[in-house]
Amino acid sequence: MKIVKIINNNIVVSVNEEKKEVILLGKGIGFQKKPGADIDDSKIEKTFLLSPKTTCRFQEIIKQVPTKHIMVASEIISYAKYSLGKELSEYIYVALTDHINFAVERYEKGMEFQNALLWEIQRFYNHEYEIGKYAVEHIKERLKIQLPEAEAGFIALHIVNAELDVPMQETVNMTKMIQKMIQIVKLYFHIELDESSLDYERFLTHLKFFSQRLFREQFHDDQNDNLGKIIRLQYPEEYKCVGKIKNYIYSEYGMELSEEEMTYLTVHIKRITNKRNTIE
Repeated sequence: MKIVKIINNNIVVSVNEEKKEVILLGKGIGFQKKPGADIDDSKIEKTFLLSPKTTCRFQEIIKQVPTKHIMVASEIISYAKYSLGKELSEYIYVALTDHINFAVERYEKGMEFQNALLWEIQRFYNHEYEIGKYAVEHIKERLKIQLPEAEAGFIALHIVNAELDVPMQETVNMTKMIQKMIQIVKLYFHIELDESSLDYERFLTHLKFFSQRLFREQFHDDQNDNLGKIIRLQYPEEYKCVGKIKNYIYSEYGMELSEEEMTYLTVHIKRITNKRNTIE
């Protein structure tokens, strides 16, 4: 391969055998080189093959970011993919690299940000939060910097965001929505929920997909009204609780719930409130 563009001494842009643009990282790979020069393959430590749009944005970011921060972010992303067993939106290379660089800058300036959603992230996105904890430890090992626990939560949100492939604000709004819906159930029935139970895990999973559908406007159609009528008759209190959730979602986000969505929620709420731990 030949150098097409030099970002800095350690980062160059080239074109692979499939005629696709790639970003190459390696110590001294661009040192005293010019466009058109052959690339020493032995110096290539990391290759990024991204879409043209993401490549353009990634190049803008890495011009301003130390190479070691780019490598650390890439290593964390690789671990996340392995741990989750799935691909992530490629834009995470831009978002997480930028975030880690900014987090390090804040640390060096003695600035510490609080994460208002840390409690929710730990409970709603436990797997991603564990990856965030790994990332904080990895940064400590590689960069000799001890970031606060809040950063594990921030990094977890970036992972969630990349799984869903939605804007970060949408991920934040979904997390807040899930937290509020669970709070409504607790307050309506005056109970605590057993977060270790299988029914709670199922409920939480349903709420994640439910909120995702709402923000993507992928609503369930009302296809089985007879089932809805049966559920409303059998579980009137649970259905009334869902009515409060419906009112909250409409007042906060301007979204209307279909009867089918309300039916599904009613059944899940019945499951998690079956064994009630009432608050006196």
